[in-house]
Amino acid sequence: MGSQIIDMLDRWGPERCECVPVEQAAAYCRRLTLGHYENFSVLSRFVPDRMRDGVSAVYAFCRWADDLSDESEDAATASVRLAWWRSELRLCEAGEPRHPVFVALAPMIDRYGLDTALFHRLIDAFEQDQRQNRYDSWDDLIGYCRGSADPVGRLVLQLAGVGDRPDLVTASDAVCTGLQLANHWQDVRRDLVERDRIYIPRACMPSGDFEARLSATASVGHAPDRSFLAEYRAVMRDLVARTRPLLDEVDVLLDAGPADLRSMLWLFAAGGLTILDLIERADHETVLYRVSLSKPRKLWLLWNAARRGRAA
Repeated sequence: MGSQIIDMLDRWGPERCECVPVEQAAAYCRRLTLGHYENFSVLSRFVPDRMRDGVSAVYAFCRWADDLSDESEDAATASVRLAWWRSELRLCEAGEPRHPVFVALAPMIDRYGLDTALFHRLIDAFEQDQRQNRYDSWDDLIGYCRGSADPVGRLVLQLAGVGDRPDLVTASDAVCTGLQLANHWQDVRRDLVERDRIYIPRACMPSGDFEARLSATASVGHAPDRSFLAEYRAVMRDLVARTRPLLDEVDVLLDAGPADLRSMLWLFAAGGLTILDLIERADHETVLYRVSLSKPRKLWLLWNAARRGRAA
């Protein structure tokens, strides 16, 4: 999927950016959003009609930035492309959008009063990925999530017209950070093997050569010694326990947020919590394989999300 966006750089990239009308740009963002998803489509039927164009434009911005960061040939190339993406954002802020994502995003910024500093914070986090692939402490990792995840939730609240509610913003930040962390614990092996990234903070690891043994285990697919998996399970057990209360903050959003957002918000938080459940059921061995939601589990979650929407 990511390579498709990189391939689009010949048409919509730094050297050439073909202009498209806003209707075509919005349609492109909707197709992109519907075509990319991990556990559930971002543009599911639970997204209120009043927010669908805004959500798809915000998602398209994130998808492009993510793929420029992760699908480029190397960190240097990714950094150059992200700098270009920021320049396109600045053109949009100046009222001169060129790229179709920003052509679609510009009227959403005007209509909903979206804070463009949040888009800059997202780019900052993707640029950080090019410079940093290890974290020393839990606070360092949470600081990264504040830039890589929390702005998305704040933008959704602004699209919903409640971005000025401190209680909802605080809860949204917690849930978004929790979702980001759940994704990191799910993808320990893939992040290491494909991108040489470890999001487990060093302060949460046992002393000694744990990090080297972690890398070796992810690379070869089995533990290098008899004690490693027991140590890894203990680390992951602690990380899952730290993450779960963040996702539980969705209750604040469900109780005090707009009624038409309840199904969507519950679904994403429940998806993250279910991933944590699956990690626990897999004895926390995500360094060996990646847990994922089965189709029956997804259907169960979708049914429950619909039920909550009807109740609202």
